[in-house]
Amino acid sequence: MIHIITTGGTIEGLDYSEKNSQNQESKISIENFFRPANVSFSYTIESVLNKDSRSITDEDRQLLVDKIKATSAEKIVLTHGTFTMEDTAKYIGNLNLNKTIVLVGSFVLGTSNGTDAPFNLGYAICSVQFLKADVYVAMNGTIFHWKNVTKNLETNKFEQR
Repeated sequence: MIHIITTGGTIEGLDYSEKNSQNQESKISIENFFRPANVSFSYTIESVLNKDSRSITDEDRQLLVDKIKATSAEKIVLTHGTFTMEDTAKYIGNLNLNKTIVLVGSFVLGTSNGTDAPFNLGYAICSVQFLKADVYVAMNGTIFHWKNVTKNLETNKFEQR
């Protein structure tokens, strides 16, 4: 079973440029991406945060760690905004939780035409099933280890450090 933990972000169609964006409701659920794909793997979805990743604190990261520790699942996909995804990956990676954890997000709103959300999510789901226990970032067809990832703000892509 794959346990999916959501934190909000662009992948869920949240546009943080809107007024009062901090407390928006997700405009698309992760499950909406699975229905048309007719997936056959078993999964659970747990919504833990609903934040712009620029507002995620270490207390929020600890809450995510507590949720990861509490689940019996060994395979975790964590949806996350791209602004601080590498910070959360490092926070979790330093704890050696002995589970396979893949962070994923999108650069284009999950509700927009041309979004990268379904591809990135599908790539993360596939990856989590084959990777060894550790923490990774899956973005735009590439897997990055938590110790070796950075977001390039000029190209708007993740790359190896």
